[in-house]
Amino acid sequence: EATPQYYKMVSVLFTDFKSFTQAASTINPQELVYTLNECFTAFDDIIGRHNLEKIKTIGDAYMCAGGLPVQNTSNPADAVWAALEICHWVSAWNAQRTSKGLAPWELRIGVNTGDLIAGVIGKKKFAYDVWGDTVNIAARMESSGEIGKVNISASTYEYVKSQFECEDRGKLPVKGKEVMNMYFVNGVLNTTDSRNGNG
Repeated sequence: EATPQYYKMVSVLFTDFKSFTQAASTINPQELVYTLNECFTAFDDIIGRHNLEKIKTIGDAYMCAGGLPVQNTSNPADAVWAALEICHWVSAWNAQRTSKGLAPWELRIGVNTGDLIAGVIGKKKFAYDVWGDTVNIAARMESSGEIGKVNISASTYEYVKSQFECEDRGKLPVKGKEVMNMYFVNGVLNTTDSRNGNG
């Protein structure tokens, strides 16, 4: 049991495979589950190295967050590092698939930072979950992104702009919102944070 708790600063990361439904109709269920498991196991390892907490998977979507259940101030950078490493892993994995004559699985990834509520509700099949506009915006960053790129919100950008090279995409339309500023993370600036495996 975890009483729902307010967190002032959490970074939520979403990934999703483009055209997954179409791809799923062309392979058998066992291969589909095996391939998803291969990806999500790798994602689990990556986010664990960057101090993020897995929240859940929904079909082909993967969701995790930093700054909970133990609060910290490093979570925006943690999430961006993890996102870059996930992109790097998927790119290498797709190269292997292509070399075997298999179709690549194209990934979009988005990150947003803000406040939210986290905890456990209900009375059956307990699951730790998160709620709030911060979560919705993270999902919008993913769906508004491009294949193989890390798309972040303006709030995340403000926390990480001294560590990462970011490309201002300007104000773009977002479902359920009018327009929002968003940024692609193109690389790492010279900082004292020299993590390995970020791609």
